[in-house]
Formats: sequence, C-alpha cells, structure tokens
Amino acid sequence: MPQTLLHATDTRPRTAVLLQWVGMGDLVWHVPYFRRVAETSQGGQASLIASPTVFASQLVGHEPWVGEIIDFDRHPRRHEGRQGRHRGVLGMLRMGLELREKQFDRIVLFTNHTNRSLVALAAKIPERLGYGTTWLQRRLLSHGPWIKRYSGPAVGTYEDATRFAVAHGWCDAPIVPSLVVRPEALERVQARLQGLPRPMHALCIGSSEPYKQWGLDSFAALAAEIARAGHGVVLIAGPAEREMAQAILQRVDPALRMRLLAVTDGTVAETVAAMSLMRTCLGNDTGGVQIAAAVGTPTWVMLGPRPLLAHDPQTLHLLTARRLADIRPDDVARIALGQGA
Repeated sequence: MPQTLLHATDTRPRTAVLLQWVGMGDLVWHVPYFRRVAETSQGGQASLIASPTVFASQLVGHEPWVGEIIDFDRHPRRHEGRQGRHRGVLGMLRMGLELREKQFDRIVLFTNHTNRSLVALAAKIPERLGYGTTWLQRRLLSHGPWIKRYSGPAVGTYEDATRFAVAHGWCDAPIVPSLVVRPEALERVQARLQGLPRPMHALCIGSSEPYKQWGLDSFAALAAEIARAGHGVVLIAGPAEREMAQAILQRVDPALRMRLLAVTDGTVAETVAAMSLMRTCLGNDTGGVQIAAAVGTPTWVMLGPRPLLAHDPQTLHLLTARRLADIRPDDVARIALGQGA
C-alpha cells in the first residue's frame, strides 16, 4: 500500500516525543519508551525532538520508529561558544512556532519542566502528555495520568521515564535500554581495529564534568595491565580528550603500545559499533558506557560516591567507593581480564 494511502487510513495520532536532557546517555535511557510511543502513533513512527548534543541522528536516526529528528537547540556544548537558537523565552516561542507548522496531533513530553509544556501549548498541539509532577505543568497539559517524581537512591531520569511510560500503558514494567548497530559503521570499525589483539576492551576516558573523571594515571595503569595480559585496548573519547588519550599511550611501556589504539575522531555511530565488538567496557560515567551497555557489552562504570545507575543491572555494573580515586586500577583490570576467561 502506498505510504500516503497508508497514512490516510491510519487514525493513530501524528506524534512527537520530546527529550528534556542533553546527554547521549540520557537519550539511550529513553529510547525503549520512545519506541513504545511510536507503536501507538501514525505509521508506527514518532518525530524526536532533542538537543543536538545527544547526536540523535547517529544513535537512532536509522531505526524504523524515527519519523523525523527535530533539533531543540537550547543548550549548546560549552566549547561551541554560541547562544542556542531556542534559548530563553523568545527561543522557546520560536520552537513552538516551528512545531506548529508540523501540525502534530500529540506531543509526549518526557520532562518535569513546565517550560516544555509552554512550547507544546504555543505549537497548538491538542494532546499534550507529560509527567505532571507540578500543578503548573498539569494545568498546561491536556490530561493525565500524572506521576510522582522519583526520589530514591538512583539517578531519577530513567526512573521518571519508566513511571510515565507505565502510567500511560506503553509498557507494564521497566525496559532495559538497547541500541541498533549501523552495518556500515560496523564495517568501518572492524577495518580500523583489525590490527589489535583479541579480545578487546574499551576504556571510556572522557567525562562531561571534572568530578566524573577517574584520571589519566588510573586509566594509564589500567590500560597497561590489560595490554600486559595480551588483550587489545581501545581508548574511546571525543576530540576534547585527544591529548589525554595520547598522554595515556605515552605512559604505557613502548613494548605494549601496539596493543593500544586511541579513537577520538570517530562518529557516534562508530562508537556504537565499536562497543559491540568489545569483551568489556570500563570507564567514567559518560555516554560511552551507556552505549556499551545498550549493545549488550558487559560494562563497568567508575562511579565513586554518586547516585546509582539502576536501569540495566545485568549489563551495567557500578564501581563505587567513598572517593572516585579509591577505585584501584589493578582491581578493575582483574574484573576485565576475568570476563570470559
């Protein structure tokens, strides 16, 4: 049946889903619930409204549930040194007017923030669903059910999204996040990693905040221990960590360096593909470790004394301590080398 005719006979609502948060890991956590919303939408698809900083096109743009990706340019990365076009009151109004042109029937707001509800109202979208955790947000949404905001020991972002999805019947229990690897990205990554010994381990050395950073010395010691065992090590980060990656390489015995590779220039799609090839992923609390767990790679995150990550207890393991610096590289190496031995 032609697509135009299919949509003409599909009475499900034209839907947009909105992600409040601005990190790649945040998108990973929400993907399973976005898929479920799309199943109840016209054509089995939903448009995704998200910050450019989450790299949505590379993480999920190839998945069949994604109808369109709409940039909500509110909080650019600090190094960009620019003002987001949807920043401030005027920017929010601009976003609303842009969405109005698309004539959505429904918007599903994965957020506790009232201002996103104002955007939906300005867009004149008739059905506006959101968490409703404040009285003002409830006034701006079309109807419930509402949820109570999570206040437990874990990071609340995933917990709130789960409660919201369950309340509206898109699922009946938490769904572990998952990602789909792009075949063409996998081919590129396999060629790039061809010279490394197997098995391979990914070290996610980047961090969005200094308090999440385990440290150059710790990563260098961990890389050396894994390489000494004859395994391959892939240092995965963004361009901002290029100098750190090179410094780690320089601190490893020259005889072992051929077992290490620094990848700081790959695309996000290639990071997803690379993680699917690893025996383990070990790293800071950053998007990379969330991606690794979402493709099924056993993952350990150096968390320290911070709130827990409870969305995937079988694949994503937490290394906690009174201080982040108390997590010892030799202990982490034993964990990595013990996997699949």
